[in-house]
Amino acid sequence: MCSMDKLTPKRRAIFEFIRERIADHGQPPSLADIATRFGFASRSVARKHITALCQGGYIDVTPNQARGIRLAEPLRRPEILEVPVLGQVAAGAPIGPDLGIHEQLLLDPSLFRRTPDYLLKVRGDSMIDDGIFDGDLVGIRQQADARDGQIVVARLDGEVTIKRLQRQGSGYRLLPRNPAYAPIEVRPEQAFFIEGVFCGLLRRD
Repeated sequence: MCSMDKLTPKRRAIFEFIRERIADHGQPPSLADIATRFGFASRSVARKHITALCQGGYIDVTPNQARGIRLAEPLRRPEILEVPVLGQVAAGAPIGPDLGIHEQLLLDPSLFRRTPDYLLKVRGDSMIDDGIFDGDLVGIRQQADARDGQIVVARLDGEVTIKRLQRQGSGYRLLPRNPAYAPIEVRPEQAFFIEGVFCGLLRRD
């Protein structure tokens, strides 16, 4: 695979979006999908970025196909993942971060939809309707953006929580998946960051 360091931030983001779509849905995005995702005025702008990625050797494109984008190097998963556990995340009210590697686990990659960068131990029951329970280890793919409706680990005023992301215009809500909890409204004056997206979990006895 060509070095990602040679890409502009926008083209790196587009390439990662393509990788994510292929990993999550089994097919690449269309030019219209890319234009919508990145706020381009037309598909021709998306096409220019795709052409540059193709010329750089990052992707291949089959002409005259709506979804003709392919990764130049197919996604390959290791036989065993070594993933660090980096503390806890709240499934309830946000809690202070507890970072630092607590342990390293060797895991089967088939546990996860996408390869996680790290694991966090869930504390609380606000995500039980999504099958995430107190004590579970959730796999998190580190990234600073997410689609509406994705499960994310978010940092709000320095505290971390796992919730479903809801976009509201230029703002956000963090939605629990337990009717006992109210949504968290992210106010404009609050420091809010997406730390990563959920990609699977591990439940230990």
